[in-house]
Amino acid sequence: MSQEENPEQHPAENLPDEHGAGHGEVARTGDPFADPGLPPHEPRIQDIDEAAAKRSERAVAGLFTLSMLATVAFIASFVIFPVDKNIYIFPIGHVSALNFSLGVSLGVALLAIGAGAVHWARTLMSDKEMTDERHPVDADPEVKAQVLADFAAGAAESGFGRRKLIRNTMFGAMALVPLAGVVLLRDLGPLPEKKLRKTLWAKGKQLINMNTMEPLRPEDVAVGSLTFAMPDGLKEDSEEFQKQIAKAALMIVRLQPEEIKDKRELEWSHQGIVAYSKICTHVGCPISLYEQQTHHVLCPCHQSTFDLADGARVIFGPAGHALPQLRIGVNSQGNLEALGDFDEPVGPAFWERG
Repeated sequence: MSQEENPEQHPAENLPDEHGAGHGEVARTGDPFADPGLPPHEPRIQDIDEAAAKRSERAVAGLFTLSMLATVAFIASFVIFPVDKNIYIFPIGHVSALNFSLGVSLGVALLAIGAGAVHWARTLMSDKEMTDERHPVDADPEVKAQVLADFAAGAAESGFGRRKLIRNTMFGAMALVPLAGVVLLRDLGPLPEKKLRKTLWAKGKQLINMNTMEPLRPEDVAVGSLTFAMPDGLKEDSEEFQKQIAKAALMIVRLQPEEIKDKRELEWSHQGIVAYSKICTHVGCPISLYEQQTHHVLCPCHQSTFDLADGARVIFGPAGHALPQLRIGVNSQGNLEALGDFDEPVGPAFWERG
């Protein structure tokens, strides 16, 4: 028999070494899943330098003071700015002075509080890590049994199961109490009634270019261009401007008449010029993106896409129905005019439309 076939001739190869492991075996040096512990704590500059800590303290106090001033400005805005005051803010445009001041002041107040709290926690509060051993969160079986027994005894003593009159009237009272809060919602504003079904557009209303503030003529609208219009007589500095433009905003696109697929759309257009509501039928965002090659318009909020060559029907996105079209023509002065109001309410299909 050869030496390879007789392992007894090499007994030293299988003897354990000084670490307790035989040749060819991996020695175990410890638990590979042992808790490594926390890294050593490194102090911040504020922990060792009182001057740096004072600077952080002043910074936090400054942020909290800024928040107080912004809150005072928020309250003062209600007194200073009337509801119908509009101002021009570059590059936003004309906005409500009251809404702008309230938004900016409240935003600064909240941001300053948050920034101050974060700076306080990161620079001055203790940053030493602490460990807390986990313990079972469920109760002992004896405690569970006692709780269930107490509950059953309480239910029996209250007569909840036997006294149906009390039980049913209690359910009724608890169900009706929340209605008191619903009634308070009535004070949020006047009911819409039929206001959201009608706009300022009417027969004979000229289309006013919102860039030039001049009446639109057919030759002003080039093929492939996107123009925004509003009804004649609506002024940007009027008290009702924001309410009315939110319903009457119009976009004008000129197509080749042979490219219009929808029969009614072609009848309601003028020489290929079509007019549709600018308000998206999803949540009411203003549509502002136009693709010349496909004649698609896109809402930038949630990407609802409408085909202006096919009745502005929805081809993508969450919008529920097509954009309302405005029937247009030309008056005796050669300007584009509306031949009526929109064929349906503009904007989302919410019940609040009246």
